[in-house]
Order: sequence, then structure tokens, then C-alpha cells
Amino acid sequence: MSFSGAIRRSARRMASVDWSSPVFKGDPELSAMVAGFRAWTAQADTMADKYSAAPSPIDFATAKKSIRDKALVDGLEQFAKSFTPPAETYEWSEDDKASKLQLIEDAKAGEDFTKEMIEDTEKEIAFMRTHRTTREVSTSDMKEIYPDIAEEVETEIENREWFKDTLK
Repeated sequence: MSFSGAIRRSARRMASVDWSSPVFKGDPELSAMVAGFRAWTAQADTMADKYSAAPSPIDFATAKKSIRDKALVDGLEQFAKSFTPPAETYEWSEDDKASKLQLIEDAKAGEDFTKEMIEDTEKEIAFMRTHRTTREVSTSDMKEIYPDIAEEVETEIENREWFKDTLK
């Protein structure tokens, strides 16, 4: 896998990711990692654009005119003509790959939990809107609407815990 190919693939994936998704904003650590990844990808894209074309050939004739040691320039010219550097390839280690896949799975699990919490909160808000307390709502109505609170109040009265929630 070549470096430029990896950059192109990550750029394509980055374009298809919804970066405003709540899963990227829920956890500060994850938000920082996403921001760092986006910055790294932007830097890699910039470098890929900068180094995508082959470098311009070196003008050794001009160098021979301005440098006194012609043998040095000739040696560098021969070296430049004969040298072909090997292509740089990057192999993603299995440990790193596994840890990143685990992070992705954890994020997906967190996303499911967040969606579940959002649904529960929306239900609770809808319930509270339909059962607003007004001057016309009686204590028995409140006991029917919120049985858990009514049970707690009754228990506190029975145990004579008059100021349980106000004094410590």
C-alpha cells in the first residue's frame, strides 16, 4: 500500500463521514482524537498535493558554472542519474489495526447508548409536557402521575424524615 494511495482513500472516507454526528461530540477524548485526525488528514492532503508531481530536474550546467569544484558537481550528477530510491510502503501493524478497530466498535456501542438515551429523554419530555403541573393539579393527581415520588414521600412520612432532602 503506497502512502499517497492511503491518503486518497482516507480523503474519500473523510468526505463520506458525517463529522457533525453526535457520536463525535459526546466524549471529550473522542472529540480531541477526531479533531487531531482531521488535522492530520488535512496536512496529509496538503503534502500529497505538494509532492504529487515529480520534482523538476536539477540544472547541473548552471551549477558547474558557479561552483569551482567541477568534479564534485560531476559526481553529484552521476549519482542523481543512477540513483532510483525504492518506493516507500507502509504496513499497518496488526496490533495497531486491532486497537483502532476496537476503538471504532466502542464508539459504535457508545452511539447506540446515546441514541437510546435520546429516545428515553424525548419520551420523558413528552410525558412531562402532557402532565404539566398547574394550580388545578391536585396532590392525588400528582400521586397518580408520579407514583415513584409518591412512594418516596409516603416512606419519608412514615419514617418521620421531615427534612431528609434539605438538611444534612
